[in-house]
Amino acid sequence: MELSTRIPKQNEDYTDIDHDAPQWKDWRWQIAHTVRDLNTVEKVLGITFPPEERKKLEETIQKFPLAATPYYLSLIKTEDYAQDPVFLQSIPRPDELIVEECELEDPLAEDSDSPVPGITHRYPDRVLFLVSNVCAMYCRHCTRKRRVGDRDRVPTWEEMEAGIAYIREHPEVRDVLLSGGDPLMLPDELIDRILTELRAIPHVEVIRIGSRTPVVLPFRITDKLVNVLKKHQPIWLNTHFNHPQEITPTAERALAKLADAGIPLGNQSVLLAGVNDCPRIMKALVQKLVKNRVRPYYLYQCDLSEGLSHFRTPVGKGIEIIENLIGHTSGFAVPTYVIDAPGGGGKIPVMPTYLISYSTNKVILRNYEGVITTYREPDHYTTIFCDRNCKDCSLQLNLKGGEEQHVVGIARLLSDYDEATALVPVDSERMARRDDEEE
Repeated sequence: MELSTRIPKQNEDYTDIDHDAPQWKDWRWQIAHTVRDLNTVEKVLGITFPPEERKKLEETIQKFPLAATPYYLSLIKTEDYAQDPVFLQSIPRPDELIVEECELEDPLAEDSDSPVPGITHRYPDRVLFLVSNVCAMYCRHCTRKRRVGDRDRVPTWEEMEAGIAYIREHPEVRDVLLSGGDPLMLPDELIDRILTELRAIPHVEVIRIGSRTPVVLPFRITDKLVNVLKKHQPIWLNTHFNHPQEITPTAERALAKLADAGIPLGNQSVLLAGVNDCPRIMKALVQKLVKNRVRPYYLYQCDLSEGLSHFRTPVGKGIEIIENLIGHTSGFAVPTYVIDAPGGGGKIPVMPTYLISYSTNKVILRNYEGVITTYREPDHYTTIFCDRNCKDCSLQLNLKGGEEQHVVGIARLLSDYDEATALVPVDSERMARRDDEEE
């Protein structure tokens, strides 16, 4: 086919453009031709939505906008598009307008844990830094739907500086996760500037980037971008493949560029009904990931964001999937199945139980085959009781400045230096009665 060198206008029919053409592989061209309306979806996929369905889809788009790259839509198998995993993740469904009573605009309470705009500080030693509201695609299962659509924007440098200043002023922060939106949708020069500022903070040891561009816009992983990231090592990058169909040769080349640059890669999948809620699909996914030097990191239970009820599975389905991975594939190919607790409780692992019982000197375990075995515990064990007198401790641990962070939660109850014997909810009825009695 003879190709035109001109770049088509927004939403112009480009179905005859060869996927080997330079413009197809230009990530800026892909963004300029983001599909945002149903007419273009029908043209690109060669389908026609029934009138009543189309009307409902238009209503859905009014609340939850459509945006998908030509590249990602090209992965849809149109002969059965309604069941296609790429179609289900990129094209709106009327089910999104069903908002259950339990669903929330901000299910993880990220805004509540935001001391300054753009920063969520939930865990003791790390922060989430939202540097962009712009995405290459609006994933239909997005937990931050409140941040996309009509609020697409990049924070001003002054706003970013406020977040950087917060990190600089909190020496306990050793790990910064850049997210959004998608940080890699920013210009290379701005990414470089952000990383330079963060790397200049002495207590920031690790910088992580969360990006779905290797999945939906792999052309964004250019040599220039990779060279920017290499300058600021250690950089870790987590991406978001949900189905093996997404791991194309193009995506594999993008992942290879990052891995060859020495950037550790992880993947965070979301368990989605009708997309990947199948042990065989998830096994194929994790094995393709590790083949491409990507470590399966988390498998998320779908969050309680507005309009996601049709994507959510029972927690038992996730445990079934993990049961079909542990022992059935390489250990490093098994992600941790987690529920990101509503209200800001953080990620809670929900994994199969392999410890059956225990006594004073034995534990009873099972393996993936159902074999039940015992492990003999030591008859004599001299413990080291931690009283936080670190300078006289016999364990060889060199702490910065001779200090250690104060622990919270269950770790606090396990310690020997704190007198706390219980963790009690502040709003429990029992505590309220005690307060009434004291008054």
